[in-house]
Amino acid sequence: MPSLHFKGKAFVQHHHLVVPYHELTPIKVKSLTDKVSLHDNVIVHGDNLRALKALLPTYSGKVKCIYIDPPYNTGNEGWAYNDNVSSPMLQDWLGKTVDREDLTRHDKWCCMMLPRLRLLREFLTGDGVIFVSIDDNEVHRLRCLMDEIFGDDHFVADAVWRSADSSNNDSKAFSLDHNHTVIYSREPGWLPKVLARSEDDNAHYKNPDKDPKGP
Repeated sequence: MPSLHFKGKAFVQHHHLVVPYHELTPIKVKSLTDKVSLHDNVIVHGDNLRALKALLPTYSGKVKCIYIDPPYNTGNEGWAYNDNVSSPMLQDWLGKTVDREDLTRHDKWCCMMLPRLRLLREFLTGDGVIFVSIDDNEVHRLRCLMDEIFGDDHFVADAVWRSADSSNNDSKAFSLDHNHTVIYSREPGWLPKVLARSEDDNAHYKNPDKDPKGP
């Protein structure tokens, strides 16, 4: 299967394995309940790679649905690469804001995403699914990464949705008012569970030509 190559890939390919486990520390003053528990509804505040590694022992193979909204890497978001990978090149990237003038911004984005996607896959149940919001800047690279990590036969859909109520009318070519939600499953052949159709739903359909397949 074809794979995506980018600067730093060799150094981050297995970085998720060397990220140390951290113990989550509950903060009672921020809890909505009198009894603080790490086994109920939990909000984790911290670096997401370290947080994922901390949650993995408890939730590995137990999560049915994951939704993530990573940086779209438009060059205007002010994010910085912060993974402490033992590579002089990646060490030089640390803490530097990724903007439109950064010629390695796509490499940095891929290096940031790869170990996180590898960890997220480990959380999913056999019938689990992951949804990733993205736009045109990185959707093609995201698809390549997820094909490599999940397998191209685990691709479910690219749900393209309108992200603006109206176009800005200031585009030099096409007016882009859409985003993507890329969906992959833990196992191939995943199908969403749908609500049973009611009689009221069926009443909207007719069959004037008596098609044997029904309304």
